[in-house]
Amino acid sequence: MEGMRRPATAPPDQLGMHDGLAYALFLPAGTAIGAVVILHGAGSCKESHFDFARACRAADLAAVAFDQRGHGDSAGAMDGRAAADVATIAGVLPSGLPVALRGSSMGGYLALVSAEQVGATAVVAICPASAEHLAQGLADERFDFRAEPGPLQAFLTEHPLDAVVPDLQAELLLLHAEGDDSVPIAHSRELAGLADPGRTRFVAVPGGDHRSVQHDPELQALALRFLENALAAG
Repeated sequence: MEGMRRPATAPPDQLGMHDGLAYALFLPAGTAIGAVVILHGAGSCKESHFDFARACRAADLAAVAFDQRGHGDSAGAMDGRAAADVATIAGVLPSGLPVALRGSSMGGYLALVSAEQVGATAVVAICPASAEHLAQGLADERFDFRAEPGPLQAFLTEHPLDAVVPDLQAELLLLHAEGDDSVPIAHSRELAGLADPGRTRFVAVPGGDHRSVQHDPELQALALRFLENALAAG
């Protein structure tokens, strides 16, 4: 029936490949009010964020989750195309809608770095990693995803967040767990101080860890309300 909501566990509406990037597209039954690109963290995959993609769909937002290069079913290794890939995958979303980015850890970093290229109206960054943190992880071989170290290190060097965030034109929601021992919450506090205060909200979450915020139902609901308001205004 037209307008009927799908069950919370319903599968994606479309699975596909676009320019070597494996994606899952979630479309609301009715008219979408906006669209969201969902970015996973280092060593993760699109399926890890189907819960938020389904929540977007239930809130009348189109959403796409994808495997970044070097991860999941996508082709090749992660390299200097990381931000361009976010813009590429945004192209599978319905046209004419305001677009938001939602990423966690490495995905939070890429959401911030990619916002201008995508023309994003809003960004939700969850425990975002810094370029320095990611570069050190590559150098120490702590990550288990496929990468072209030279081009990726160059990309990270060229896109430090302290240079990106002050010029960010999108509405920004920063969520960070105080108990995060992978990326200290001080990093998000610093980013919040660099961002436009009229467009930025920073939420420090008591306790938790590096992964807890991503899948917490109350915090997902908070992010959805933020996205709905930002995309409606956009």
